[in-house]
Amino acid sequence: MAAPRGEFTSRFGFLMAASGSAVGLGNIWGFPTNTASNGGAAFLFTYLLLAFALAYPALMAELIIGRHARANAVTALKSISPGRFSQLAAVGVGFVGILTVSFILSFYAIVSGWMIAFFFDPLARLIGMDSAASWLTTDAELRNSIFVVLFMVLTVSIISAGVKDGIEKWASRLMPSLIVILILLIGYVFTLPGAMDGLRAYLIPDFSRVADPALLVNAMGQAFFSLSLGVGTMLIYGSYINKQENLPVIGSLVALLDVGIAVLAGLLILPAMYVALGNGVQIYDASGGLIAGPGLIVSVLPALFNTMGAVGLFVALAFFSLMTIASLTSSISMLEVPVAYSVENLGMERRKSAVVMGSIITVISLLVVFNFDPWFDRVVSYTTEISQPLLGFAFCIFVAWIWHRNEVLQEIRQGSPDAESGLFWKIWPFYIKFICPVAILVVYFQ
Repeated sequence: MAAPRGEFTSRFGFLMAASGSAVGLGNIWGFPTNTASNGGAAFLFTYLLLAFALAYPALMAELIIGRHARANAVTALKSISPGRFSQLAAVGVGFVGILTVSFILSFYAIVSGWMIAFFFDPLARLIGMDSAASWLTTDAELRNSIFVVLFMVLTVSIISAGVKDGIEKWASRLMPSLIVILILLIGYVFTLPGAMDGLRAYLIPDFSRVADPALLVNAMGQAFFSLSLGVGTMLIYGSYINKQENLPVIGSLVALLDVGIAVLAGLLILPAMYVALGNGVQIYDASGGLIAGPGLIVSVLPALFNTMGAVGLFVALAFFSLMTIASLTSSISMLEVPVAYSVENLGMERRKSAVVMGSIITVISLLVVFNFDPWFDRVVSYTTEISQPLLGFAFCIFVAWIWHRNEVLQEIRQGSPDAESGLFWKIWPFYIKFICPVAILVVYFQ
């Protein structure tokens, strides 16, 4: 028999967990460089608009399904599917979501392992272990394997403790720490020469780019993917929300936190990149664009920290603490997706399920580590560029076209009795039925 389900005990705990799921490594390195490469504040404005006009409605779809069904994605989608065909589709979408999020976590664990290795680097240098520091920052299969295993052990240990004592407890500690470290680093970087050039690149708009279709597509993609949409993580977290909570309100708070932290990350990363440029560090790639992705984190910024002398060790320590926290808050939400299914549908004990699912994903990660060049980019591409957008599209179809409209309203009313007369219900059903599916398909085909 399945174990009793957990539940978030406070709104703060849910907000920290959900925003932690949304705020990951991609927010911190992807959003700032996307902004600078797409018209500065013109992209920022477009992103903010689309995050609330399109991504927020899709987020609400997952939260509403999750809280209604109080179950994993497979069971939840089946519970709102009245026909035989829609039930088969629900099982298919649910299982593809579990597979997709598992493969996302498999490559995410590799990059997160790099973050932990770079976190230990300044510690090793502080105590004079220069050879160890060199090993920690040199890309090698052995190093990557060790830190993949370490990262997954941390993730499994949190998930094993359950919703209240694992996810909520650690998210409530890690997310405030992330925000404090981020603000302190921004304050320090702003004091350095060149920081204002980066700030101008970030905040001064190039209005000639506003009508650029590529900017709109990039902003739309950033908005959808920064909120962890499409793979069931928000559905699972929604299933742990108390029935008395006002879903439109807490959904908007999650979106605000995610967007706010992404904007804060831009205030750190872009000024830091221009400080690095002033110190002789290369920040542009061969095509003339800003270096983004893992290359930014393991190449450009460490090179900047090395130009700072002794203080650079402490800045590096703070920065990679930030990156490790961002990694962990996202990974626990991803692992919870297959764990919730195995606990509820297969009757596994939570700790055993976390160990089994975590071990399977760790093995996949290690296979990618030892076959990095042919596999890594392929796994990233298939999961985030192909599977995730289609899953997001499917969630919108289920909540808007398959689930009965009155049942959706009844679920929202449980925490918001006057929902039918509110602005959310007047706008959201239309958005989730027509605008969001079209927007997701536009991003997908681009």
